[in-house]
Amino acid sequence: MGRPPSGTRGSPGLPGMARARSTPPPRPAPATSDGITGVPKPFQLGLPAFDAFPRKLWSRLVARQARELSAADMTYPEHAGYLPLREAIAAYLAVARGILCDSRQIVITSGYQGALDAIGRVLLRRDDRVWFEDPCYHLARAALERADIALVPIRVDSEGLRVTDGMARARDARLAIVTPSHQAPLGVALSLPRRLALLAWASEAGAYVVEDDYDGEFRYTGRPLPALKSLDRADRVLYAGSFSKVLFPGLRLGYLVLPEELVDTFSSAILSRSAAASSFEQRVVATFMREGYFARHLKRMRSLYAARRQALADALAAVFGNRLAIDLEPGGMHLVARLSGDVRDADLTRKAQAAGFAVDALSSRVIKHRREGGLLLGFTNIPEAEAITMCRRLERVIGADLA
Repeated sequence: MGRPPSGTRGSPGLPGMARARSTPPPRPAPATSDGITGVPKPFQLGLPAFDAFPRKLWSRLVARQARELSAADMTYPEHAGYLPLREAIAAYLAVARGILCDSRQIVITSGYQGALDAIGRVLLRRDDRVWFEDPCYHLARAALERADIALVPIRVDSEGLRVTDGMARARDARLAIVTPSHQAPLGVALSLPRRLALLAWASEAGAYVVEDDYDGEFRYTGRPLPALKSLDRADRVLYAGSFSKVLFPGLRLGYLVLPEELVDTFSSAILSRSAAASSFEQRVVATFMREGYFARHLKRMRSLYAARRQALADALAAVFGNRLAIDLEPGGMHLVARLSGDVRDADLTRKAQAAGFAVDALSSRVIKHRREGGLLLGFTNIPEAEAITMCRRLERVIGADLA
């Protein structure tokens, strides 16, 4: 079962956490394409389609909230987050992700990094071991490693995390962090047998599972997969969602759905810290959701991304032929282009980035288990009409190395 609040202590290296005065602040992790600020570059990962965001509607909602701002709204925000937003999230998750929860189980965070910060402070001790997908989401890896958390890399294959490998290597792990709907970065989904095995392990071991629902809303074949949390009968899953990719990352808004037994523990931990998420922006997002705009926006984005994904895959095939093999997984916001021969993806990435392309190397996401190289290519900000032009430009930069 979960440890009581008195039995935990902070993991001092997670983002936003106080460190000992004698310890210098960590250097920021090198930015990859999904960490770059400013105007999106071609093929940049982790960004929604900015050209399709309903700016006029959003501006009207912002103006309305500003007009309606009262003295009560200008005080310190609720430590768990704006209640109407938490209620709107609970209603959305019930319909879209199959998660039945109460608003009191939801905590608003400063994006996914804020969720990791809270999880680290409440659940993890320095010596605790954590199952972590390999290859992985590199920003989460960097945050946990800075906190001296002992990550146990678990190989990912075509069915997702190899749960039996995790039990063989670290059956006593405190936590498993997974991206089951759309694995970051391979794009595969965690199979049903492995989902059930993961939940069974967590229940038997008294461990928890953090479900990072990375791109879970964007699936182009059939309906979006139900969340792992929807299968969680033993209440061991912490579900982490974010508005960064479904709206825009500048919001810095995310949320956690907590197991019942952790609600009070998290509430105490969060109450001891200043709220990081802006209450005004929470009010705008709550209105956007309650009035039906959020569901309509997601529907439009799924259609748009399906078209842009197919256009980029077709353009890559037309321009590069069999020099690149495209993994066309059912969901997500990027493609994986596999390489053949002895060419190194890191070399290609350096050339592409020097030429202004935000291409990432699959090998940069690997922790321990070596695998074939590949290029990670975002498609969300490449209109269909521009896909062939972008691929030809990229081919002029790296094509000779692929011959």
